[in-house]
Amino acid sequence: MKKIINQPKNVVEEMVAGLVSAYPDYVKQIPETLVIARTDDFDQVALVSGGGSGHEPSHAGFVGDGMLSAAVCGQVFTSPTPDQIFEAIKGTNKGKGTLLIVKNYSGDVMNFDMAKEMADMEEIEVASVLVDDDIAVENSTYTQGRRGVAGTVLVHKILGALARQGKELNDLAEYGKELVSDIKTIGIALSGATVPEVGKPGFVLADDEMEYGVGIHGEPGYRREKIKTSSKMAEEVVGKLKAEFNWQSGESYGLFVNGMGATPLMELFIYFNDVKALLAADGIKVDFSKVGNYMTSLDMSGASVTMIKLDDERLRLLNEPVHTISW
Repeated sequence: MKKIINQPKNVVEEMVAGLVSAYPDYVKQIPETLVIARTDDFDQVALVSGGGSGHEPSHAGFVGDGMLSAAVCGQVFTSPTPDQIFEAIKGTNKGKGTLLIVKNYSGDVMNFDMAKEMADMEEIEVASVLVDDDIAVENSTYTQGRRGVAGTVLVHKILGALARQGKELNDLAEYGKELVSDIKTIGIALSGATVPEVGKPGFVLADDEMEYGVGIHGEPGYRREKIKTSSKMAEEVVGKLKAEFNWQSGESYGLFVNGMGATPLMELFIYFNDVKALLAADGIKVDFSKVGNYMTSLDMSGASVTMIKLDDERLRLLNEPVHTISW
């Protein structure tokens, strides 16, 4: 294992310290926690998200004006504890309630729910939105139902824009549930991810192999086969997305190609172009595009494709400017 670290057990603490040191105009660390919060003042419903570390820039990179109020950093690939989540809720409470944006993993769901109960005892109103955008498999390691993956970033963006406009807590929660149903993601992997404290990849693919549908913690996908060209990978993935959306010619979508951590941007742009060409052949309009590393899996080589069904409001909200490190 080759990594630029000190002690494997300290990677999250040292990462958080480095992040807030590098970007003090954007974020601060809530003392004695692994919570990263906005440095600016705000008067709106607070948005809190988080999860295991190793997915950077998610979620800390999306803390700031127009997106999240705070992100809770768990240990690598491990849900943050309820007390840490509760500190994030307390530390960003402006008296207008808190919306929790939670990826659908058993540990995250349980711990965020426990934090909500703790907040209820302090009379802080809390609602939540559960993100389950991964269409690769129905049930997987760490989850009942579909996993929450890169589509979570789009949820942060759209709900963050609405919260900044003054939308109330319950309205945000209802909007979020409908929004999540119109976001679908599917990933591919060319190599596994190496957790620092483990020291070896979570799974191994041969030099000529790839896997469709791998999760962001290395959870199994739905098929492993000989590596294909980018255009053939795109055909497989677009076929799965088309079956989910049942789209019709002339409809408007956003297209988001996300790197898993070790994939060069050169390859992501090639993949994006191949996916977009297939959508164009189906008469699908791509009115919003994003390419890059946003929801990674440590040093995994691979990519995910997320599509979101658009209307005028969603498109406007996605394009609103924000003050965050990574959007």
